[in-house]
Amino acid sequence: MSEPLLAVRNLVKHFPLGAGLLARAAESVRAVDGVSFELAAGETLGLVGESGCGKSTTGRCVLRLIEPTSGEVRFDGRSVTAMSPAQLRQLARGMQIIFQDPFASLNPRMPVGAIVGEALTIHGLARNAREYDERVVELLETVGLQAEHRRRYPHEFSGGQRQRIGIARALAVKPRLIVCDEPVSALDVSIQAQVINLLEDLQRRFGLAYLFIAHDLSVVQHISRRVAVMYLGRIVETASARDLYAAPRHPYTEALLSAVPIPDPGARRKRIVLPGDVPNPIRPPAGCHFHPRCPQAMERCRREAPQLREISPGRLAACHLND
Repeated sequence: MSEPLLAVRNLVKHFPLGAGLLARAAESVRAVDGVSFELAAGETLGLVGESGCGKSTTGRCVLRLIEPTSGEVRFDGRSVTAMSPAQLRQLARGMQIIFQDPFASLNPRMPVGAIVGEALTIHGLARNAREYDERVVELLETVGLQAEHRRRYPHEFSGGQRQRIGIARALAVKPRLIVCDEPVSALDVSIQAQVINLLEDLQRRFGLAYLFIAHDLSVVQHISRRVAVMYLGRIVETASARDLYAAPRHPYTEALLSAVPIPDPGARRKRIVLPGDVPNPIRPPAGCHFHPRCPQAMERCRREAPQLREISPGRLAACHLND
């Protein structure tokens, strides 16, 4: 098989809370705790889980917007984690990000044309002012905006339009991979559908790969080919979207899916309410991190952490129930 476009191996990111004796960190928040996954060219991998599970931190570590504590990220056969700052600058042409908040991710002092075209200047992708302007107009029209919008400022646009500006900015350098960090969670439901449809159209047109981070499983089901479920810094299940939604193989995935609304008014789904709260990521539980809330926990779960392993072709789960 050909090498995946993106390969993440045992990615770890711990945030130290303070310095103890001899300047050693006394405690750390284990935001990402040994995450591994692969993403093929032109594919969408959905990364889902509750707020605070480490999804966004994982996405930022992939791009090295946040420096990982350990592990390896490989993009197109090259080690991202071993790159120098100059090499990372070049890497930005292959990997981009769409941020969650379209209000905070755009500079309010810059007109939209300058925001979208900034990367063209940084990477020398426009030979002159005319070519620069033509490319900015092309990018805006690609995401459903108009040429005259390039002279306006972000506050003059709606939330959905601002997110389209963010998408145009990400497309400027013709990337192969875009990390979509909850790109529709701050938008109205009707606008969410428009942005998701736009992302799908752009993927077909330009052959883009997406790492699509979200907490809304109905959105992820619509856009993703495969889905990885995270809990407390670890991936607990990975499968094709069809298989995962039809028959989850981890109790946490099953609980998440039970909360997804069903369009058919006559259909019913048993709601699984998990007891307690998500454990403290500073001192996570021994054994399986999910066992304090798991309705099917066994004594083994309290002592031994399950490994993420293949339980059927293309399907991985970290649960002793699959042994």
